Amino acid sequence: MKNLISKKEKKTLNKIINRNSEQRQKNYQLSPNSFSNEDIIEGIKIIVSKKITMSKRTKIFEQRFAKFLGCKYALMVNSGSSANLLAMFAMINPLKKKNKLKPGDECLIPALCWSTSLWPLVQTGLKPKFVDIDPLTLNLSIKDLKKKITKKTKAIMAVHVLGNSTNMFDLMKIIKKKKLTLIEDTCESLGSKYKNKSLGTFGEFGTFSFYYSHQITSGEGGMIVCNDKKNYEILHSLRAHGWDRGLKNDKNNFNFINSGFNLRPSEISAAIGHNQFKRLNNFKKIRHQNRNKIISTLKKSKNWDNQFSFINPIEHLEPSWFGLPILINKKFLSKKKKFLNFLAKKGIETRPIISGNFLNQPVMKIYDLDKGRKSFLGAQEVEDKGFFIGIHIERISDKQLKFLENNLLKIGNF
Repeated sequence: MKNLISKKEKKTLNKIINRNSEQRQKNYQLSPNSFSNEDIIEGIKIIVSKKITMSKRTKIFEQRFAKFLGCKYALMVNSGSSANLLAMFAMINPLKKKNKLKPGDECLIPALCWSTSLWPLVQTGLKPKFVDIDPLTLNLSIKDLKKKITKKTKAIMAVHVLGNSTNMFDLMKIIKKKKLTLIEDTCESLGSKYKNKSLGTFGEFGTFSFYYSHQITSGEGGMIVCNDKKNYEILHSLRAHGWDRGLKNDKNNFNFINSGFNLRPSEISAAIGHNQFKRLNNFKKIRHQNRNKIISTLKKSKNWDNQFSFINPIEHLEPSWFGLPILINKKFLSKKKKFLNFLAKKGIETRPIISGNFLNQPVMKIYDLDKGRKSFLGAQEVEDKGFFIGIHIERISDKQLKFLENNLLKIGNF
């Protein structure tokens, strides 16, 4: 693979990439172009090799990903959403014996979640039951979780939000005591560790996303991890049509041993993702520094008037921040809509914190899942007060810090 492109050709490619790369904008994007020239060249190498479909680079990425997280198996798919889908279909699969779920079983999920954290529960016939979140962490409220567990509860889908987490010690204590199964949606928290154990490795399955704005990106892509060989074999067959191909030494196996999908990644995505993955720890360090610099700049400004509150990592967590979540304090809350419109005009991209209280989404009424939506006070508080901005994988400049200070602190002007 290394010799597919000569040094001279690589030099020419670098010139082309640099010439056609987006110019760094004066504004502040959620996620600027995070592909290095080397990432792009790794993708081009795959195209030149003509082995574009899932192959050796995918396997290498999977193996190194599993080793980094400290688990036995990792399986790459075409998105984090597909990873969640695969995890839940594996949970109800007829080939699964241990900790198997069945349609009708109750699965707890935080009210502050992403759509494809929830819908795989519905699509597999499980009964989702919502749990409120702690607005100080954006994650599952252990207090409300304890109240929501019944005899029908069989599993918990934890969603680790923007690099933070719930108290995993308390959560695992409940899991073991109540004999529940944990599935972790870690799509926003790759690299975060609780007491030196990677988020995504506490439960039966952990899922990750490599979408454009995430901790690393392959353009599109995701990963699912586990420690049980049988679980891995089920995931492997579900990913590609239900085949057993690739599970044994004989590459010519074409037996259909399971139901299945086609959720395979491309070899191009694997090559780019793997190249980015090598730099994850550095990305994580820079994101952390950028986050702290932005908060410090705002709080030290002469225009600081306690306009915002910021989310801190929980105790014992080494966070891998996805973005900078911000909660608007009560005094300025009536100005939120005009303020976010102002930021958009200035070129400062913002997003809601995940989806806010997901029970408020229009689709929930269609599926009759919106009952009691006003009772989730933590999720509602985050929806009402919250938004987030990017923190990037390149060190933030003094000019960018001043730009954010000058505009974010104008919320009082509306």
